Amino acid sequence: MGFLQGTKLYSIFTGTCPVCQQEKMYVRSNPYHLSEALKMHERCGHCQTKYKIEPSFFYGAMYVSYGLGVAFAVAAFVISYFFIGLGRLESFFVIVGTLIVLLPIILRWSRNIWINFFFQYDPEKAS
Repeated sequence: MGFLQGTKLYSIFTGTCPVCQQEKMYVRSNPYHLSEALKMHERCGHCQTKYKIEPSFFYGAMYVSYGLGVAFAVAAFVISYFFIGLGRLESFFVIVGTLIVLLPIILRWSRNIWINFFFQYDPEKAS
């Protein structure tokens, strides 16, 4: 992923600070530690960017989470119904299973996308 360094995609997929991209935003790198999946550092240790701009800042990430969930559900349906040839009921169970398994990743990516709407990469703070 080093070739994406300096882009919003790098910060979104790696969960790093959107300003300097030098430090992880989350306390644990594994999103499947469910009790700490959304636990974030208060500030970036490298550039001191505050992640929560205001209280309830990440409520907006719910809208992004909905979009990501729909995208994953549609992808699961297309793959299971058209490519694998499962019926509608079996495809429904594949969609539900996909969304349950990918829930921690969807939650983190939605937060990463949301915070990248409000911050820009700054090469001066990265060095």
